Amino acid sequence: MAQMYNKEENTSRQPWWETGVIYQVYPRSFQDTNQDGVGDLNGVIQRLDYLKWMQVDCIWLSPVFRSPMADFGYDISDYTGIDPLFGSIDDFDRLISEVHRRDMKLILDLVPNHTSDQHPWFRESRKDLHNRKRNWYIWQDGGPDHTPPNNWKSVFGGPAWEYDSATGQFYYHAFLKEQPDLNWRNPEVWQAILDVMRFWLEKHVDGFRVDVMWHMVKDELLRNNPSQPGTDPASDFYDDYLPVYSTDQPEVHEIVRAMRELLESYGQKVLIGEIYLPVSKLIHYYGKDNKGAHLPFNFQLLTAEWKAEQISAIINEYEGALPEGGWPNWVLGNHDQRRIATRIGLPQARVAAMLLLTLRGTPTLYYGEEIGMTDVAIPRSEIVDPQGLGFPDLYASRDPGRTPMQWDSSPYAGFSQTKAWLRLAHNYNEVNVANQQHAPASMLNLYRKLIDLRKNEPAFTRGAYTPLYTDQQVLAYVRAAPEGDKFMVVLNLTAGPARFDPPHQQWHGEVVINTLPGREGLPTSGPILLNGDEGLIIRLEPGAGQPEDPASTEGLATTGSTPPRIR
Repeated sequence: MAQMYNKEENTSRQPWWETGVIYQVYPRSFQDTNQDGVGDLNGVIQRLDYLKWMQVDCIWLSPVFRSPMADFGYDISDYTGIDPLFGSIDDFDRLISEVHRRDMKLILDLVPNHTSDQHPWFRESRKDLHNRKRNWYIWQDGGPDHTPPNNWKSVFGGPAWEYDSATGQFYYHAFLKEQPDLNWRNPEVWQAILDVMRFWLEKHVDGFRVDVMWHMVKDELLRNNPSQPGTDPASDFYDDYLPVYSTDQPEVHEIVRAMRELLESYGQKVLIGEIYLPVSKLIHYYGKDNKGAHLPFNFQLLTAEWKAEQISAIINEYEGALPEGGWPNWVLGNHDQRRIATRIGLPQARVAAMLLLTLRGTPTLYYGEEIGMTDVAIPRSEIVDPQGLGFPDLYASRDPGRTPMQWDSSPYAGFSQTKAWLRLAHNYNEVNVANQQHAPASMLNLYRKLIDLRKNEPAFTRGAYTPLYTDQQVLAYVRAAPEGDKFMVVLNLTAGPARFDPPHQQWHGEVVINTLPGREGLPTSGPILLNGDEGLIIRLEPGAGQPEDPASTEGLATTGSTPPRIR
């Protein structure tokens, strides 16, 4: 029997983050207003009407706090100050006011795992062994000849321990040596970060995306991580080890719960966690009694092989693993990953948009996805990302997916009036917002239609998800709300034509959105012929022969175990 995934307790009282669309703004690359080649807060304000036109509900703003920018804002030297590169605290106050005036939300990127080595806390900590803030960070004696305390590696390569000759100890840094990790086993650190959150909540932010949430607590005994089978035990690569002691410790859930309690004391605020873990571990971040993160980020689509059977398995595993009352979420891209249009190609990126915006749960968009921005080739001499600089021969730089937003065909793509901090895409004259806003079949207008459908149809904001059919080409499912219409979503995840025979032959419907032009508004029934790279959303008409509850029919969800329906 097909499995129907539904959480009927979510009704019209759903919180805004369950019905809304989140849009990540990487401020360095969104809009420059002071002509220094770097985006700023006033630039975000300047583009709010565009985001409102897109019908975005919430802006997730990557870090704008004071920082030496060793990791472009993820190395914070002052949690309650705005870096002059982006503007001032007055500019931030104006931004939050303008966002709320448009009936939108703003969440901040909180980085509680580590600070900058220039933060006053760390400067105090490294003064001497008995400093009152020494235990705010993870200091440890080394072995003979100043060998590191254990075999933990930095995500950016090499040992994760830095020797401090002044005090004769090592400090731990999961990322750059300029990013020492805080000691979350110290209650004073808890209080300090909760005070930071309280500061911004008093300024009426609508929540936080918590950076590397699963890194925050480390094994109390600092035991060695086991090496991956078949790898060199002396390797300096992070991925050659299983981070079982340096990440995902059980005590982290107490911290997440404390953050959630603080947010709830301020009303309807959202807590999102960045967590790169398998589904079986990810779901624990919803917390006991669902009092953890509202949305532990689900990154399964970021690294998935883009094949129908694999995508279907990912969706069904995730839906089946969610705790009772846990709300799903989906992501196609972010500032740390290759862009979706680069990973799977522009034609399939349109299909991916339909998938993202019709699955059950909250979707998060990365700036530029809506116009089909692709990764930009950055010469080695222009790499600025520390990950790329650390692995120059592995093409690991994140710069290609962080290039300036392509607004129009004017010089510098409307992002700035001067050379930008990263080079622009060669195709910005064609691929830009201005061109696509007035082109009905553009990627941008496809996104806008999909978001509009989500907002106006309960089937997509709180309806059930029922898997319908999957094979090597086609992924099909039904979204249905008891009080609204039912929709069948049929996606061809290949470049070749396909045929799909819905399990019930006597059905009728109308195509409401098509990833390719020409079929919207047309009636359809019986077998569905799909062009390559085509996705359809079909509004099903109730009537004889059509299942009112697709999940109630034996054999509805099928895979390759049945005779092929594609030819």
